[in-house]
Amino acid sequence: MDVLVCIKRVPLSGGKLTVTDDGRDIETAKLGFTISPHEEVAVEEAVRIVEQHGGSVTVLTLGPTEAEEQIREQMAIGADRGILIETDGQEWDPQGTASAIAGAVSADEKSFDLILMGNESADASGYQVGVRVAHKLGRPIVTGVKGITVEGERVTCERPTATGRELYDVPLPAVVTVLDGLNVPRYPSVPGRIRAKKKPIERLTPERPEPKLEKTRLEVPETEAKQATILGNGPEAAPAVVEIFKQIGVI
Repeated sequence: MDVLVCIKRVPLSGGKLTVTDDGRDIETAKLGFTISPHEEVAVEEAVRIVEQHGGSVTVLTLGPTEAEEQIREQMAIGADRGILIETDGQEWDPQGTASAIAGAVSADEKSFDLILMGNESADASGYQVGVRVAHKLGRPIVTGVKGITVEGERVTCERPTATGRELYDVPLPAVVTVLDGLNVPRYPSVPGRIRAKKKPIERLTPERPEPKLEKTRLEVPETEAKQATILGNGPEAAPAVVEIFKQIGVI
């Protein structure tokens, strides 16, 4: 069972995001980077599948040279090798990204029985790349999955719905996009990090295709300023607190 997991280098959430002067990119000079939570569980699931059935886990990403850091991080939890589709740092549109991934899969020595992806990336949230890759490779795809069972030449996928769950049974090879909550990802160990430094990473440098989607500008949405009202100091604040409780219906 050879499993490929596609990941994406994205800025760490929680920090203040600012846009570059030209309004077309996020200013990343002071930001850290990680991968999306959906992709973390995808890597964990791939490692668990290989631990159960044997085989190998390959992690692939399209991004700048620095994205090797994210590949090594996933190698530290059990991925065997990496593929870096190296870019100059420019964002590729979904069509170009899917074409590059499909090309790398077709050219690889492994046929990859299962391709796992996050349901969407944490930055663009386009929901497109997984579907486009499956279409280009002519493979079945199940999206939004929170349960995976591999048996023989088939994979059963469980997808939550508003009223319960749906089960899909598809033949391998297949593409599956997963949701956070599928499992609990393990933390890289110190020995795992040491082993990760010695694992191979193949570098590909395809020519960027002409974008079919045009980015006009990025905007950071306005947020309401947080306000605090000082009700008083010490015992004299008690009547004001009681009045607030009455207003919100507590008393």
